[in-house]
Amino acid sequence: QVHLVESGGGLVQPGGSLRLSCAASGTIFRIDVMGWYRQAPGKERELVAHIRLGNIVHYAESVKGRFTISRDYAKNTVHLQMNSLNPEDTAVYYCNADITNSAGSRFESWGQGTQVTVSS
Repeated sequence: QVHLVESGGGLVQPGGSLRLSCAASGTIFRIDVMGWYRQAPGKERELVAHIRLGNIVHYAESVKGRFTISRDYAKNTVHLQMNSLNPEDTAVYYCNADITNSAGSRFESWGQGTQVTVSS
């Protein structure tokens, strides 16, 4: 069984920064992709950024130049540095990972979500 645990959410003023972290634990053989999604009230969940093996990254247009995703392969963690936050970034942020376990099964795993609120 695999678990993803997020941390780092909170309340921040417009223009401020936050750093989200997500740690994967369990019987993991390989993680091909780790990423972040978000869901604002009344909206569908959307991709924020993801990072593939080899540090190939992809960002949503709305966060390019403001957010940076990084990964620690040894610790099975992914981080999202969020700068120049604005109220439109307010959402629950979810960690996501494409995992192959030690039995060779490949599946998608989600964290429980962490709230990010940008408000003055």
